Parts: sequence; C-alpha cells; structure tokens
Amino acid sequence: MHQNSNVSINERYQRGWEKLREIDGEAGEKVIAALADIAPDFARYLIEFPFGDIYSRPQLDLKSREVAVVAALTALGNATPQLKVHIEAALNVGCTREEVTEVIMQMAVYAGFPAALNGLFAAKEVFAALDA
Repeated sequence: MHQNSNVSINERYQRGWEKLREIDGEAGEKVIAALADIAPDFARYLIEFPFGDIYSRPQLDLKSREVAVVAALTALGNATPQLKVHIEAALNVGCTREEVTEVIMQMAVYAGFPAALNGLFAAKEVFAALDA
C-alpha cells in the first residue's frame, strides 16, 4: 500500500474515523459495523481512503464534497442506499433540503429523468424519516 508523507495507517484510520463521524454520524458507523462480519478489511479501506485521505483534504469544504457526492450517486442511478446516507450527510454538513433537491433535479440534464426521479424519491424517504 502506498503511503503519503510518512502518514501511518493508524493515523489515516483515526483521521478517517473522525471525518466519517463528522459527516455521516450514526449512519456511517452502521455501514462500517455491517461489514465487520463479512469484510472487515473493506470497512477499514472505506475509513482510510475516502474519509482519511480524500474527505480530509482542505481544498473543498464538506458541504461542497457532499453536493458532489449526491450528484454523482444520483447520476449513477444504482446506488440508492449510498445516496440516502449521503443525502443525510449533506444535511448534516449544512445543505438545506432545497439544495439537495435542486442538485438531484439538475442530474436529469446529465443522467436522465429516471436517475433524477429515483434520487428525488430517495430524498423524499430521507426527509420523511428525519421528520418522523
């Protein structure tokens, strides 16, 4: 595994775990816990690389990063569980429901109406769960 600037795996993991909790809260922790019995190494990779390395970079704030993730997952059209987690994360880091909805609607231009519809229905479910 390639390591950057003498940063140890443990430092990457710790930094990633803290960032995951900041962004996703309990939802992120549940994903990691769900992988423990089938793929604990994959859970560690999820913490170290996306959150320890990428999300921790200073060039974008967390709100910008989550807008990008919501757009990407909406455009993929086949990642509804992950989209729901990241819609909630976007709200956690300062996006409004209106901003999330607008980002998803914009994906109709680039990914098509079915992807945008699926994204909007995912957002509707997240919003309803938060209101419950």
